[in-house]
Amino acid sequence: MHVDVVKTGMLPSLGIVKVLHKSLREYPVPALVVDPVMVSTSGDVLAGPSILAGFRNELLPMADLVTPNIKEASVLLGGVQLESVSDMRSAAKLIHDMGPRNVLVKGGHLPDSLDAIDVFFDGESFHELHSSRIKTRNTHGTGCTLASCIAAELAKGSSMLSAVKDAKHFIETALAYSRDIIIGKGAQGPFDHHFRLKNGQSSCRLDRLNPNDLLLYAVTDSGMNRKWGRSIADAVKSSIEGGATIIQLREKDAETREFLEAAKACLEICRLHGVPLLINDRIDVALACDADGVHVGQSDMPAHVARSLLGPEKIIGVSCKTPEQAQQAWIDGADYIGSGGVYPTNTKENNRTIGLDGLRTVCLASKLPVVAIGGIGTSNVRAVMEIGVPNLKGVAVVSALFDRECVLTETRKLHAVIMEATSLVK
Repeated sequence: MHVDVVKTGMLPSLGIVKVLHKSLREYPVPALVVDPVMVSTSGDVLAGPSILAGFRNELLPMADLVTPNIKEASVLLGGVQLESVSDMRSAAKLIHDMGPRNVLVKGGHLPDSLDAIDVFFDGESFHELHSSRIKTRNTHGTGCTLASCIAAELAKGSSMLSAVKDAKHFIETALAYSRDIIIGKGAQGPFDHHFRLKNGQSSCRLDRLNPNDLLLYAVTDSGMNRKWGRSIADAVKSSIEGGATIIQLREKDAETREFLEAAKACLEICRLHGVPLLINDRIDVALACDADGVHVGQSDMPAHVARSLLGPEKIIGVSCKTPEQAQQAWIDGADYIGSGGVYPTNTKENNRTIGLDGLRTVCLASKLPVVAIGGIGTSNVRAVMEIGVPNLKGVAVVSALFDRECVLTETRKLHAVIMEATSLVK
């Protein structure tokens, strides 16, 4: 039987660690995920000094990924206390020096943190992965499930960073669905792996899109890129490096062959960084390049038709100006809506603006995550993010990024303002 990934859980003795090490040397696998189960979520110490030595000497040098929580990272590093994201970054580097190719330090126990922040380090780059901190007693087994999800995604062929992001989103969604479940009388309860215990339904649309990916939604424009003498792929790469969390290719003037080749090049960049790539309007191009989904307007193909063509796994977004359109997008099976223009913009002629009040009205009517669009930049993004509705997840930006000489610099500036505004809202 061919094995793609091995994931370890709690290893109760040094003898078992040594047997596992010997077996993995005899039967190598493409990927090894080591979950160093040493301290439980409730704080119980589960591994003694000899097992700790076994982890350091036997397993970590073989691991493709190790996933300690901050307490386990502290144990691996001889008792160093981790009290900040900066401490987590330092710990990830020190653990990486022990031999694993990638390290994920989980910050769920980090004191005074508004978000659940994990730090991923691949030996060269750090990635801070944020998700909502969900108040619930049902957290038993979160670490084991996270490592198992990562292993499953790796077995399906995902890149390491993409697998980690997908697994983190799964945990967040499962915690949200089971926050009110009462099973047993202990300090902790189990969480709902299947998203069904709360309301008898699963929600596959939550599997397709992580709402946090909508934070900084970069929409390309071929005319702007030509103006500044750069390719679409270069613009996309710079925006991602600057902090863009999702990319939409909106190339109204490009020929189909040119658009498809650009989409393939951009998809390769996006996959490398674990960022979703959507195609504006063109279902044919999305299918041909296997993009992550499409975004359609009210005058384009209806979302339910796009869904029938793209299948259940792809992301579909819909432009909406009214509550009625937002409700229809939900019925048609969309995953998010783009609402605007919030402010006047030069990317669309005769585009009716809805203002902040209109945006708030659409958000309140929507059952889907919302990304605001239209004339948004560093000068007004704070006002947009502070309108006070929880399902507004980010902003979509065209000119403020791509009609500029340096896309990287502008994206970084906008990302910083968005993160500041988001933290103030929370």
